[in-house]
Amino acid sequence: MFAMPVIDMVATGKNIERMRKAAGLSVRDLKDVFGFATPQAIYKWQHGTAMPTIDNLVVLAALLQVKVDDILVVAKISQVKISA
Repeated sequence: MFAMPVIDMVATGKNIERMRKAAGLSVRDLKDVFGFATPQAIYKWQHGTAMPTIDNLVVLAALLQVKVDDILVVAKISQVKISA
């Protein structure tokens, strides 16, 4: 049996917002770092309606001086049987 992990997008978004504020960064600061035309992507991350791409997640972790694992909130869901 294997516990299938799933990223809790809402909790992860709250982490991003909390860590951003703790680092003294604004949404506009992140928008500029990532080179986005508008801040919508950052707001979507913070609200849990979208996730950063893997490369953006790595940059975000470096910017916030944390590990990627510190940003992501992983929940385990149903058990899945793995056949050998």
